[in-house]
Amino acid sequence: MHIVILGCGRVGSTLAHALEDAGHTVAVIDRDPDAFRRLRPSTASAAVRGLGHDREVLVKAGIESASAFAAVSSGDNSNIIAARVALETFGVKHVVARIYDPRRAQVYQRLGIPTVGTVHWTAETVLRRLVPGSDGIGLGPLWRDPSGSLTMTEAPLPAAWRDRRIEQLEAALPLRVAYLVRGGEILLPRGDEALLAGDVLHILARVGDLDSVQARLNAPDDGEERED
Repeated sequence: MHIVILGCGRVGSTLAHALEDAGHTVAVIDRDPDAFRRLRPSTASAAVRGLGHDREVLVKAGIESASAFAAVSSGDNSNIIAARVALETFGVKHVVARIYDPRRAQVYQRLGIPTVGTVHWTAETVLRRLVPGSDGIGLGPLWRDPSGSLTMTEAPLPAAWRDRRIEQLEAALPLRVAYLVRGGEILLPRGDEALLAGDVLHILARVGDLDSVQARLNAPDDGEERED
């Protein structure tokens, strides 16, 4: 595939090299020519100086034949405008934008542009690891579908659910367990898999159900007691 990347910082240059190593062709756009020093000579040869939302710049980078576009510059506005041009003007199939402001990220998700929020996402993940199961920390999204209705989040297993089965959890709460992390290893559990102390669940749920999922994970009601 041919992939166009806006932004030649650490993220953009790392993406470019990884994609080239995987056999894809890459063109990197940045308005600062000094940024291209981060690229290998072979990658830098296809670099394009300019603004990521400029149609002529995008065409020069090969956007018309691109299968994917990543906007990972340091500016939210630049990223989202460029992503919309790639998606709406050139019909690029796979588009993603890095957004620092989590409120903006949610809006752009609803516009059908997948976003990666850096600061908010990282902070939520660190907080969950520092104080797992705290009532004061909600379930923040690790991923959200483009419509903004479905999300995946990380949830350390509360003590109330230890030794129960995946199928019991999924029957009691409006969620699906995508995978779990146990002892540093990723597992794709079956429904009859027993949940153990220290498990970290990665669950899929509707955004509107997250608050009730949080509450019921921490305090199962009488109808969700363990089977004898």
